[in-house]
Amino acid sequence: MIHDTSDPTQPPDQPAPDAFPQEPSARSLRGQDLDPASIPAEEDEEVRLPEPVDDSAEFTGEGALAIGRAAIERAVKLAPTSPGVYRMLNAANDVLYVGKAKSVKKRLASYARPTGQVARIARMIAMTANVEMISTATETEALLLEANLIKQLRPRFNVQLRDDKSFPYILITGDHWAPQIVKHRGAQTRPGRYFGPFASVGAVNRTITALQRAFLVRSCTDSFFESRTRPCLLYQIKRCSGPCTGEIDFPGYTELVREANEFLSGRSRLVKQELAGEMEKASHELEFERAALYRDRLAALSAIQSQQGINPRTVEEADVFAIHQEGGYSCVEVFFFRTGQNWGNRAYFPRADKSIDAGEVLGSFLAQFYDDKPPPKLILLSHRVEDQDLLAEALSVKAGSRVEVSTPQRGEKKELVGHALTNAREALGRKLADTATQTRLLEGLSTALGLPRVPKRIEVYDNSHIQGTNAVGAMIVAGPEGFLKDQYRKFNIKSEGLAPGDDYGMMREVLERRFKRLIGGASDGKKPDKGSDDAVPQWPDLVIIDGGQGQLNAAREIFTGLNLTDVSLIAVAKGPDRDAGRETLFMPDRPSIKLEPRDPVLYFIQRLRDEAHRFVIGSHRKLRKKDIREAGLQEIPGIGPSRKRALLHHFGTLKEIERASVADLGKVPGVSAESARKIFDFFHPGSG
Repeated sequence: MIHDTSDPTQPPDQPAPDAFPQEPSARSLRGQDLDPASIPAEEDEEVRLPEPVDDSAEFTGEGALAIGRAAIERAVKLAPTSPGVYRMLNAANDVLYVGKAKSVKKRLASYARPTGQVARIARMIAMTANVEMISTATETEALLLEANLIKQLRPRFNVQLRDDKSFPYILITGDHWAPQIVKHRGAQTRPGRYFGPFASVGAVNRTITALQRAFLVRSCTDSFFESRTRPCLLYQIKRCSGPCTGEIDFPGYTELVREANEFLSGRSRLVKQELAGEMEKASHELEFERAALYRDRLAALSAIQSQQGINPRTVEEADVFAIHQEGGYSCVEVFFFRTGQNWGNRAYFPRADKSIDAGEVLGSFLAQFYDDKPPPKLILLSHRVEDQDLLAEALSVKAGSRVEVSTPQRGEKKELVGHALTNAREALGRKLADTATQTRLLEGLSTALGLPRVPKRIEVYDNSHIQGTNAVGAMIVAGPEGFLKDQYRKFNIKSEGLAPGDDYGMMREVLERRFKRLIGGASDGKKPDKGSDDAVPQWPDLVIIDGGQGQLNAAREIFTGLNLTDVSLIAVAKGPDRDAGRETLFMPDRPSIKLEPRDPVLYFIQRLRDEAHRFVIGSHRKLRKKDIREAGLQEIPGIGPSRKRALLHHFGTLKEIERASVADLGKVPGVSAESARKIFDFFHPGSG
């Protein structure tokens, strides 16, 4: 999908307004400056396998069923016969299930029948205490609203889409006379042309690198661009044409940007023909250096398309979905094809009851998947889904143009679906193997530490500071599916009475804030039942502290004060000289222990501790960076946080603010002429 929000490009003598550039941190390599933002960095894409939900295994008494049916029968009397969405709620007012119907009254009446319900639905009925309904004008609106509510409320009896991260795009900016090519995620508010989605950050990074070689479009930030007095390293290694210092003129650079847009818009064959023609022309004119440049650009374009693997001949824009089920789990593999090119694939593992068939899981998955994404012209499926025509109609309304949803039976489209199905099968196999390994490690951990049960949720705590400044605590979470990164938390240390470097006091604050919030979040003020079948319980079975006996005692004080008796607690102290493999484990009311250096359980504990350390260090560095950026503005009288942010957004760096004239400072939103004079006088004392 391509989105164009560009304004007409501006010539060099009419600079574009600031686009909130990031502050560059220049570094040197062989004497050449290089903007770090111009080198894409890999990011981890974390996916986890949810626990299979098997509601049929639990016994449902006839008395509970009768009470649930009675609640539904009361709702039937008030239900509309028009389309709408209904929500089943339990006695605690938690949403159990969200559904849509052409006639809400008829659908609810079907739940009230005394027989004919599968075990999963019977259990839901038995837990139902109330039903809420919303009428909609059409069934299409009901489908879209249902998907939105499922994503927001995450009811336990619905199929739930997990790991729903936003997709990265490539952006060629439109707010500067020399457009920049960058990776973009999130709201598409910056002017320019957006190309995507790409399945992973790695795919975007590789494509941007190849596009730089092919079209020599800059990737540096605007502030770095404006400060250049000589070409950077990317120009020397032929990944930029050097518009910052006039190595290429405005018309020449505009032509390069046009070619990049054409290529990403699907006209790659035309672009390659043009480059081949220019190469032949330069060769005939005996300009072999220029011919070699075109040759290298053609090779870069070929590299892009070869990295993309399968590129269909008859499909220009489509998403391909294939689902495979095994062992009570489901895996949905998604492939993205745009402009006739394969832009990557991603595996999803939705949470669903094992009794739900592939078509039903896939149908619910699709509605949630496109809740916040623009659908393509064509969607290809491995299984026919319920209400497929209705889904196509709803997505067409959302896209503002016709969207086709089909299950191909022959030809190239069928081959694409088959390829996706093979990937789904392999991805689920890998995840099942990883989950089995993780389960064995958790069982080994339970045995080695003598825990009362195998932990389903482990929380690891650490803190970081420099002589007490920018103190921050962090919590990471792990379970049977590995690290649960969407549940990581950081805690800015707020206690004013702490002495600088008081690690024990910091740990007390973090644990107290965490567990008081948990206790306060429980409906009855007590810890929820451990028998809850939530895939990821909110209460930990095991808490690991980075530290020794002192840290353990600090944590134990908090646990005793909050009456937490069924959460296991250990502290992990580093060995002599901080050697990995010689750690000591401390536990309340038990002697300390040391595991064998090559014990897999010890490696597992080290991984947990190191992940907590990585996360807290990253959080601490962000705080330090923010303080360093604002430090030069702290002492200016009358300049508060809002004006500080406006100045940094406008100029990009503290150094540029220092260099600015009074007139330039006055152009910043929210900075008056008087404030501009104060800022200027602060950096230039005695100049008046």
